Amino acid sequence: MKHILSALALAGAVMGDAGAYERCGGQGWTGSTTCVSGFTCTVSNDWYSQCLPVPVQNNGQAGPYGQCGGRGWNGTTVCTDGYRCKFINGWYSQCVLASGSLTNSTDSSTTLLTVTVSSTSLSSEPLATQTPWTTTGAWTTTSTPSSTAPLSTAPASTEPASAPGKLKWFGVSESAAEFAPDKIPGVVGQDYSFPDIQSINGLIKEGYNIFRIPFLLERMASPSLSSPLQTDYLNSITEIINAITKQGKHAILDAHNYGRYNGNIITDTQAFQTFWKNLAGKFSDNANVIFDLNNEYHDLEQTLVLQLNQAGIDGVRASGAKTQYIFAEGNSYSGAWTWTKVNDNQKALVDPENKLIYEMHQYLDADGSGSGTDCVSSTIGKERLADATKWLRDNNKVGVIGEYAGGANDQCKAAVTGMLDHMQDNSDVWMGALWWGAGPWWHEYRYSFEAPSGVGYQSYNNALKKYTA
Repeated sequence: MKHILSALALAGAVMGDAGAYERCGGQGWTGSTTCVSGFTCTVSNDWYSQCLPVPVQNNGQAGPYGQCGGRGWNGTTVCTDGYRCKFINGWYSQCVLASGSLTNSTDSSTTLLTVTVSSTSLSSEPLATQTPWTTTGAWTTTSTPSSTAPLSTAPASTEPASAPGKLKWFGVSESAAEFAPDKIPGVVGQDYSFPDIQSINGLIKEGYNIFRIPFLLERMASPSLSSPLQTDYLNSITEIINAITKQGKHAILDAHNYGRYNGNIITDTQAFQTFWKNLAGKFSDNANVIFDLNNEYHDLEQTLVLQLNQAGIDGVRASGAKTQYIFAEGNSYSGAWTWTKVNDNQKALVDPENKLIYEMHQYLDADGSGSGTDCVSSTIGKERLADATKWLRDNNKVGVIGEYAGGANDQCKAAVTGMLDHMQDNSDVWMGALWWGAGPWWHEYRYSFEAPSGVGYQSYNNALKKYTA
């Protein structure tokens, strides 16, 4: 997405108060400076303040979307009224709306159970709570975190290349760990979260087979790109990756940084190569992991984009990761509709393993940013992909749409399905598509694919499932 996630605006419940995650202050701001109950106006910088959850209420209970459990957690395990403590992964449980459970699934193949996590099941370090904490949900995977960054393993991919009239991959971006890029390293549960494994499992049961996991370079490697990886953050991301890939599905590690590190354009290609060598090495035995080198480069010198992508490819392959796909994005937010005019030089990229895929993004509103719910026309989807389709075929390349979405209206639905139909008709060059986006903090976001209540999920899931078959 073109916007920075720390500025995510979600609808407020009380007239006059800024809603959850809405803006509430900053230079030139003339709107409300008070937040809805359970949220407080927090200064991000001189230009922007945002309504963020109050971590602990006056009564000692965890606030909305606050942390309520996990390895090493020594705070409260009780949520404020209307919220329940939901297990996200071994390191993190979160207070979510009590109505947000997926346990009402009627899928007979889903086993509903209570998972009890004891301190000894996670590590030798005790949980701070006096008793094990539990969660009830549709749970189909387990994993055992370790105190050091684990290697990720999965069965070798046996999926064929895209068959005529069918996309190889169809899935969703799971956005959470890249929130609040202005808060580094940030506080998990307050500034950022991690994708919900149970929600992902639900989508897998519905046929989705690929999930993009955005992360921040600054949280993964600090204080520089070439620094050792940050164990706790890597462990949490790895647990999500393993939960997906152990089921034979693909997981994308997406460096969601727009070609920047700590706000500055990345120019040190050697450091970028070192970062990808370090990270890819942790997943070199997992054939179902995909490396998305950098999300939506923008306003970079075009040759630098080429050099950074090539450095990323070289780093991945130098790590010993030989069987995994690599996704390379382009400049100008990697737009498919501008690809041939902006990113033609990316055809010079070389992958010795010949598993390079060009990742493009395409939204269907007037400026192609994904900031609106209206689509230009019912045919705009296939029209915006036409030139990119020809470029891929003319250059003997293959591509994927790593982000797309549409508003909850008939014109957008026609535009989205028209775009996907075009991709299936040209599946010799298009490998797949991923909706933007799902994640536990998207709430009322216009495109939210977080089941069961996300606007995008409710509006599009039935229409999209035909592409998973």
